[in-house]
Amino acid sequence: MEIVIIGAGVVGLAAAWRTAARGASVTLVDPDPASGASNVAAGMLTPVSELTYGEEPLLRLGLASLARYPAFVAELEELTGAETALRTDGVLQVAFDSDDLAYLEDLRRFQESLGLAPEHLSGRECRKQEPMLAPSVRGGLLVPADGSIDPRRLTAALLAAAEKLGVRLVRRRAEAVLVERDAAAGVRLDDGTRLPADRVLLAAGPWSSDIGGLPPGTVPPVRPVKGQVLRLRTRVPFLRRCTRGLVKGSSIYLVPRADGEVVVGATQEEMGFDTRITAGGLWELLRDARELVPGITELEFAEVSAGLRPGSPDNAPVLGPSALPGLVLGTGHFRNGILLTPVSADALAETLLDGTVPEAARPFTPDRFEVTA
Repeated sequence: MEIVIIGAGVVGLAAAWRTAARGASVTLVDPDPASGASNVAAGMLTPVSELTYGEEPLLRLGLASLARYPAFVAELEELTGAETALRTDGVLQVAFDSDDLAYLEDLRRFQESLGLAPEHLSGRECRKQEPMLAPSVRGGLLVPADGSIDPRRLTAALLAAAEKLGVRLVRRRAEAVLVERDAAAGVRLDDGTRLPADRVLLAAGPWSSDIGGLPPGTVPPVRPVKGQVLRLRTRVPFLRRCTRGLVKGSSIYLVPRADGEVVVGATQEEMGFDTRITAGGLWELLRDARELVPGITELEFAEVSAGLRPGSPDNAPVLGPSALPGLVLGTGHFRNGILLTPVSADALAETLLDGTVPEAARPFTPDRFEVTA
């Protein structure tokens, strides 16, 4: 079977690897692989820590994906010899003031009602876990099952795995999906080249809605949601684990790496396709990070970047066959692209090759957005 995948972000790369591993001939189309949101993301694997009300199906999908991560990474690292810096040592959530603590308490009760078991910690116990936390931290939750991974290492490994299995990488922009006999039949590139295919996977992130050639309404509207992220460096141990905080209602996270990098993020801005770095965005990140961890201002500045998360109308992923036969969608992952990579890749490979949607992905098929007269 000939498969063409539009988009070489983390989901497109992982789907290419999984699909090629099952014997398909795969062509991956992207002018700049692994350069979008995957390159900016901090890599938190936090289905429990980031749980919000009304997202129970997304929680189940996230937990299923997190459970697959150790085997997924082990197979990937064995194939490529690369390291992805997977960490499964838990995530600490902390509250800056009494209102933030009240929110975390509500969240804890909600988590427990779903059978989850976060550990409640006093302010003193939080500082025992992370000595660099400010004395003003009021309390928090320890979620032992959550973790993190380095997305840049992950995408590099996925690209290497795809190439080892013979995936053809075409560094061009996909201009349109070819439609013949009312079905997707391939992709036309921006230089006019036509790539025929039995099936096409559209995994172009926030650009998924902009691909030409498709009947109206084939792809649900996917919007860009800007996120600005700081990367700092330290030569001495600073944080033991991924730490999320609420500071007067604002969310902040700090993700430490074994090599001394500390990722601080992230803003959430509805600014269209604007990826400019702003003084206000960086100030907000540093302000809130300093409230939780005053020593953050002593770290070396390494990098600042901005990416565009793909947000669907309900902020949940879009996985499965579209209304156009032969076209499969893998987009709309919003804040959860890295977390949902293993489960999304397996689901998309199964859909492309067998025409079936696995049970875990069924609540997220594109037809949930269809409007009937």
